[in-house]
Amino acid sequence: MRNSKTKFTLLSILSFLLVFSSMSLSAQEIDLLLKGGQVIDPKNKINAKMDVAIAGGKIVKVAANIPANSAKKTVDVSGLYVTPGIIDMHAHVFQGNDLGSYIADGQTAVPADAFTFRAGVTTVVDAGSSGWRNFRRFKEQNIDRSQTRILALLNITGNGMYGRFEEQDKTDFNPEMTSYMITKLFPKIIVGIKAAHYWGDFTQVDRAVEAGKLAKVPVMVDFGEHQPTNSIKSLFLEHLRPGDIFTHTFAYGPKDRETVVDDNGIVKPFIFEAQKRGILFDVGHGGGAFFWRQAVPAIKQGFKPDVISTDLHSDSMNGGMKDMANVMSKFLNIGLTLEEVIEKSTASPARVINRPDLGNLSVGSEADVAVFSVKKGEFGFTDVRRNVLKGTQKMDAELTIRAGKIVWDLNGVSGPIWDSPQAITR
Repeated sequence: MRNSKTKFTLLSILSFLLVFSSMSLSAQEIDLLLKGGQVIDPKNKINAKMDVAIAGGKIVKVAANIPANSAKKTVDVSGLYVTPGIIDMHAHVFQGNDLGSYIADGQTAVPADAFTFRAGVTTVVDAGSSGWRNFRRFKEQNIDRSQTRILALLNITGNGMYGRFEEQDKTDFNPEMTSYMITKLFPKIIVGIKAAHYWGDFTQVDRAVEAGKLAKVPVMVDFGEHQPTNSIKSLFLEHLRPGDIFTHTFAYGPKDRETVVDDNGIVKPFIFEAQKRGILFDVGHGGGAFFWRQAVPAIKQGFKPDVISTDLHSDSMNGGMKDMANVMSKFLNIGLTLEEVIEKSTASPARVINRPDLGNLSVGSEADVAVFSVKKGEFGFTDVRRNVLKGTQKMDAELTIRAGKIVWDLNGVSGPIWDSPQAITR
């Protein structure tokens, strides 16, 4: 008899807890609900029509048919694609007024917030604009004042990208100070090291890799401007480590930069060998580093970049590059699936920079979200020499959410009609 009473009591308590839990969940207030979109979250292997619920700046639920009445604000995103906030892993946002500088605190760099959200980008990685000598200025002046999350690759040159002549100074390639800046001072912000624009041998690359070993972070290499050209086969198979990054993958400058596709339009066999070894390939479109004659045959032959990025700066954004959505659209039109394009712009760069908290819509993660339309029609896309590829699909960022707040709304999908009772009057 006593056992029966005990079982009854336990069942009653369990039933009460289940009911209470259900009531608590249904009573939970969602700040923002994105309803009816096609969610593409490659890290979590989601590609389905689902709703995304946000509360307190975090993702709280991704599921089908979340009730609209459980949210303070519901946005109908039917017919659109909901993705993690885009990560642009190659940008230059150390914008300042040093008139003698190229990119480090100079006017060729751009303010992040002005050019990120409108393309669905919520995180940028500044690719070596600063070195250990001027990173603290970059942090105080730009990183700390930006809504866009700014991470950084620290240039192996102490003064960063001040100018081409300064970037040749071997005495300023300092692995110890570079590593110290990363490991002791800013390990959460600096996610790698950059070597760029060196005219000589492999010295700069080797110093960067030395720093990378000390700090346990990847190295990105902009490998060009060598006359005669240095061997990229040697770079990939002898100097870089698995996990290191080759940027400007589809550049074409045969006099000073060896290409991945030969003059007959064939991907060089060692490129596949390097990728299999773990060398990572970044687009880094830029103002002079993306040619159809490299990208199109490469994709057709099965060589795909690991990361899609812009190399955003004032010279590139007004040329062939445009913005991240435009670069993503280019790859959508030359053979990548939409899911591949999203993966190479979210989960993949997050993995490359060892930031698993980014590039996904996992419950509990910061609510960085992009909502895209994919328009069908006739579109033209240009490379850095304004050569045109005709395409039939174009991605536009309709809505961008950073840490749970709407920061970009292209066509007003999130706002009330101006003369409706719900219109905001103050």
